[in-house]
This record gives sequence, C-alpha cells and structure tokens, in this order.
Amino acid sequence: MGVCFSARIKSDSPIFIGSNSPPYVTSMRVVESSSPGGSDGEILQSFSNLKSFTFSDLKMATRNFRPDSVVGGGGFGSVFKGWIDENSFAAAKPGTGLAVAVKKLHQETYQGHREWLAEVNYLGQFAHHPHLVRLLGYCLEDDERLLVYEFMPRGSLDNHLFRRGSYFQPLSWNLRLKVALGAAKGLAFLHSSRAKVIYRDFKTSNILLDSNYNAKLSDFRLTKDGPTGDKSHVSTRVIGTYGYAAPEYLATGHLTAKSDVYSFGVVLLELLSGRRAIDKNRAAGEQKLVEWSKPYLGNKQRKAYRIMDSRLEGQYTMEVAQKVANLALRCVSLEPKLRPKMADAVKDLEQLQFDLGTSSNNNNGSNSNSKPRYRRRSTGNSTANSSS
Repeated sequence: MGVCFSARIKSDSPIFIGSNSPPYVTSMRVVESSSPGGSDGEILQSFSNLKSFTFSDLKMATRNFRPDSVVGGGGFGSVFKGWIDENSFAAAKPGTGLAVAVKKLHQETYQGHREWLAEVNYLGQFAHHPHLVRLLGYCLEDDERLLVYEFMPRGSLDNHLFRRGSYFQPLSWNLRLKVALGAAKGLAFLHSSRAKVIYRDFKTSNILLDSNYNAKLSDFRLTKDGPTGDKSHVSTRVIGTYGYAAPEYLATGHLTAKSDVYSFGVVLLELLSGRRAIDKNRAAGEQKLVEWSKPYLGNKQRKAYRIMDSRLEGQYTMEVAQKVANLALRCVSLEPKLRPKMADAVKDLEQLQFDLGTSSNNNNGSNSNSKPRYRRRSTGNSTANSSS
C-alpha cells in the first residue's frame, strides 16, 4: 500500500503510557524486540483488549484465504474478507456474524515482522477512536503474521476518487468534505498529547470508509513516535509514498508532525481536483499535483475553480471551495512553520461543515447535490478536470 523509499525501518523507541491514559488510549508498555522472537509475547500479552487468533481460526474465517476473498493488498501481503462470531470471535460461515478484514503478511523479511509489530503496538494503544480503524486481534504462530480489523465496507478513499466503474461512484462534494474532516480528526488525535506519534504514510489508500462514509485511518506500519524533550524532530530513514512525503523530510530525514500536515494537504488537493498526487499519464507540467495546482491556489484572483474536479460541477459554492483550497495551500507550504496544526485544520473544516448546514437550513433543506450552486465558466481550453 505504497512505495517505500527505503527497504528498512529503523527501530522505534519504547513507549510508556501510564494507568491514567486518556480516552482512546489503552494502558500498556511496549518492550522493543531485538529479533522476530524475543519479547514479542510480552508485548502482545499487554493488550488485553485484543484477541489472539489461531492460524486455523483465520483459515476458516476466510475460507482458506481464497483468492475471491481478497479485498486489498500491497508489498506487505494481502487482505482477505472473513467472518467471525460477534461474541466469541470464533470463525463463522460466510455472510453470518461479523465481517472482518484479515491482513496476512509475507513471511520473507524481518522488516515485515517489525511493521506487523508496529501495527499491533500502535492500534493496540489507540482503542476505539472513531477515526482509526479498530484492530480486533492478531495471529502470531510459527512464521505466520496476521492482523484482524473491523471490515470497512466502502473500501478506500483512493478507490472512490480514482477508480472507474459502477461500484465506485464519484464522491459528492458534501461527502468529500465529510471524509476530509474525519481523516483530519484521526490525524489530529495522533498528533495530540494523548498519542504523540507521527503517522508518516497519510494518503488516500490508507483512508478507509465505513457504510456511512465515516473516514478511518488504517495501516500503521510506518508510524513513528514523535520527538521528546527538547528535540524538534525525529531523525529516520526516509520511508513513505511518492507525492505525499514532505519535501524537507525527503531532503533531510527529519520527521515532524508537520510532515503529516503536508501529506494531508496533498489529500485535500486530491479531493478538490480528482487528480492523483502523482500521475505519469498526464502532460509533463501536470504530473505532480502540488506543483500543478499551486499557481492557481496562490493567484490573487482566487482561481481555485481551475483545479476543481469537473464531476463536482453544480455541487459547491466557490466561497467554500476557495476556503478548502486555501487550507490545502497552507498545508503544502514549503516552510513547515507556515503549515497549520492538524487541530486547527479540524476547526477550519468543522466551521465549513457548520456553515454548509446553516446554508442548507436556510434553503429549506436543499443540499448541494439537489440544487446547483456553481457552474464553471465554459472556455475553449478548460483547465477544470476529472481523474483519468
């Protein structure tokens, strides 16, 4: 689920969270493991909220990992849809009980094991946050490494923005704002004093949607503890996904929460434009979304309409679209200090949602999908676009 710039992840520092942990954080102590064996058992036993599945359980739940059960995957392995009993978590017949997503990692590399542990460690801590995918349990048996999550029936934001077909309908303007706000809340929580971590791989394919289009962050393999004490950053090997990684992180390996903010700005631009962060199929000057869009967003004449996804025509007001574009522009600033904190980005998006709700009430309950509010001006050489 992404292209890594490095083939190896450095060891994370131990995390200590006390018994007075705030909501969404489970009390635990992570002990760093120096090998695929070692203290893994001690780490996993500290998560009383997670179920320890047997490999046999998960084979039954996924019908022996049948190919037609695959719902996702990447360099780490494959994700299968399975079914378990809601109460006992025992394997259930397909279509009965609770649907789950079972991530089965490749067995080849030690890095894969470390990334597996990172997911257990972080999602095991952040229990039941509404904008983080819930980890239900894990399987550590012989060479097998598996994770069991709640199933997100609407898949990834990436699919809804960029895939053509009857199953993935283009997201409406209102739903794009809802997804942006939910994802921002998840990222803001990770940056807060309650969690103090850097996500490091914020992108559309890691934003999953439930049946009501509530956004939840997934895939915590690359998550890193934030700086401590008087340190301003974390020094690390550069790992992430092309197009989303902050330029200063690429240049120096210095990781901060503002690195995530840059990635959030790129996703906002994808939501606005319907274009991918990197698209080699476009003309030379349009392949990198941030570089292509900045001249329009920074223009004093406020020409954000030039980057808007043509599939959204008639669904939004330019006033709101311009505000979202301005937020995106601030997030992708080359100077990290000029980027907003995620908590402030959440406030901005919440205000936009409030304004839209007020506007809808003033219009007798009409919404942006039923009453067109804006039409782009027709030109001979339009720059408005849709994904290709």
